Amino acid sequence: YRYPADAGGEGFVLGPVDLTVVPGELLFLIGGNGSGKTTLIKLLAGLYSPTKGTVRNNGVKLESDSLEAYRGLFTVLFADGFLFPTLLGLDDPDLDARAARLIDELGLRGHVRVEQGTFSTTTLSQGQRKRMALLAACLEDRPILVLDEWASYQDPAFKRAFYREILPALRARGKTLVVISHDEEFFDVADRVVHLTGGALDSEAATDPTPRA
Repeated sequence: YRYPADAGGEGFVLGPVDLTVVPGELLFLIGGNGSGKTTLIKLLAGLYSPTKGTVRNNGVKLESDSLEAYRGLFTVLFADGFLFPTLLGLDDPDLDARAARLIDELGLRGHVRVEQGTFSTTTLSQGQRKRMALLAACLEDRPILVLDEWASYQDPAFKRAFYREILPALRARGKTLVVISHDEEFFDVADRVVHLTGGALDSEAATDPTPRA
């Protein structure tokens, strides 16, 4: 993917990238600021179209007529994402009860409630709002969850719970997880760690991964 060039300069280029993500994998994507991590997840989720090359789902090239269905496989929580006060598009009759259980698990009891699919408040700390966004993502229950530096605003105790408990539990439920992270002390949680430098993948990014049991 090539960004437009600035006046008198050259646009940033991601790639070429050869990366396969398999169902049920917990993949960490790491690298310095400006290395192309967020651009890569936007390509992966079908939010950007590659300047050159293809994105394939189960070996089938992604085309314009299959793009909407492909995007529907993903929930993406960006580092600068917006939190809606209503759980949009969710009409499960047990939604409030499911949300209440997640509120407990995410340490939000006493801070927020979900009533008829609507948060009682969104006026909370940045870290708590991130937890609310994760709650909404879990309720959405799509097969692929992409988390862009989600843990950056969490306190140390909850950050540890996120990496050691929440991510493994989501993987155990069959979720495919792509996590942008700078938290080196938790890299051992991942099935695979893929490193980006200057828009290119390091050699550790195998194209035929097999996730841990």
